[in-house]
Amino acid sequence: MPNEDKNDKEMDPKFWKEILSVVSTELPGLIKSILSSVFSEEAGRNMGKAAAAYYKELKNGGLPESVAVKMTEDYMRTFTNIGGLLKSATKGKWGRDEEEEE
Repeated sequence: MPNEDKNDKEMDPKFWKEILSVVSTELPGLIKSILSSVFSEEAGRNMGKAAAAYYKELKNGGLPESVAVKMTEDYMRTFTNIGGLLKSATKGKWGRDEEEEE
């Protein structure tokens, strides 16, 4: 029965060892690559342009200055938070509480 073969393979420790080995060797490089693209000079320029365009659209849409500034700050904070999360992942801090980091 084909289904039994699949279940046997999924329970095989060698199968999981191989999967985890690939993940542990490939994932750090992938995260570092993403980080370098997020924190590069070009990425900074692009984020600045995106924030300026976002702010301009909010203002052109009739939002008050204070609301447009706050929303733009929140928009940029999203990128900062994602970058921080990725940075933490490459330092082995994935899933740790703030108290553990201190």
